[in-house]
Amino acid sequence: MNIRSWVALSTLGLTLCAPLVVAQQSGYVDATSYLSSRPEYLSWLELRSNLKGNFDDICGDTFCEGDYSNIESLRFQCSVNSATGVIGQCVWVFAASNEELNPSTGEISVQTQTWTCQSPLASGTTMTSLLTALSGTSPLYATLPGTSTSLYDGLVDCL
Repeated sequence: MNIRSWVALSTLGLTLCAPLVVAQQSGYVDATSYLSSRPEYLSWLELRSNLKGNFDDICGDTFCEGDYSNIESLRFQCSVNSATGVIGQCVWVFAASNEELNPSTGEISVQTQTWTCQSPLASGTTMTSLLTALSGTSPLYATLPGTSTSLYDGLVDCL
């Protein structure tokens, strides 16, 4: 699916979800439901796409060695307080597999692995400040608001 298709589907989803955000006065929602403007939403989609691309670019030289050489980024997701815009938590989920072929039987055994990497965010980080700090083509390496760390640093401790 190309980016235009995502944008079209996402815009429809944002329009359909908007009444839910208004009706909900407090509590946490996913970032997609929190974002209220088209530019914010497009920034979120771009951030997620760029993170996946950044990870794919470095995977083979860093994290994708050993038994799990095919680690894939599944999703970067954040929870946001619907009243304040403060992020509760962001996680980045990954999955991989290792396949072993038995040459005498042709049977393939598969081992799977998943990782849920919590992002090293400073307390009180807002969704707006996160989108601003991680805008651009290399969000994996950008300094997170209120910290001296990046999402890459969080992955080193997780993967």
